[in-house]
Amino acid sequence: MCDVNSNDEKQHDNSITQTGSITTHSAYGNIHCITIVGQIEGHLEAPQQTKTTKYEHIIPQITAIEEADDINGLLILLNTVGGDVEAGLAIAELIAGMKKPTVSLVLGGGHSIGVPLAVAAKQSFIAPSAAMTIHPVRMSGTIIASPQTYSYFKSIQERITTFVTTHSNISADIFEKLMMATDQMSADVGTVVGGKQAVSYGLIDHVGSLSDALDCLHQMIK
Repeated sequence: MCDVNSNDEKQHDNSITQTGSITTHSAYGNIHCITIVGQIEGHLEAPQQTKTTKYEHIIPQITAIEEADDINGLLILLNTVGGDVEAGLAIAELIAGMKKPTVSLVLGGGHSIGVPLAVAAKQSFIAPSAAMTIHPVRMSGTIIASPQTYSYFKSIQERITTFVTTHSNISADIFEKLMMATDQMSADVGTVVGGKQAVSYGLIDHVGSLSDALDCLHQMIK
């Protein structure tokens, strides 16, 4: 006889192990949870010892969630140090374009490109002990110092600023001021924003925990 429950458990375990996601079922509805942790990996593979979230795993998941009749909402758990800008923006745009209820929760950190990912959901939360680092676009490797390179950097930065300010309540002036601050990080420019600060700036909607994020998602589904 086939053990259906055992097979379901194995599928859940495999889903968590391979993609960091799971679908939960309750009286409030079916919620799919995606975790975005470590470094967001784009077109280039990160070193093996680096904890990554692969965009080729996340993008199909989001598409499937939006189309699935048996999934009512999406919870995004974030603890990321940033990563590939293009990949991060692609994921954020997909989340922002969903019709289903979406809630994000920043745990630990939502740094760099993690900021657009956090604000992409319809409602965003940040844990009291969590922080978000806002800084200009960085690139590693050989960079040609030319007006064209500067223009390219500026274009990417404008895309990020536009996305963040469109999907949150922070103004472009405040966001850019935080981004270019020189008094918080000794070896770089930018600002580390704590949970309450992120809400006071209008960057994140609420300070809260997992239960708060789930309660909000349940209400949106209802």
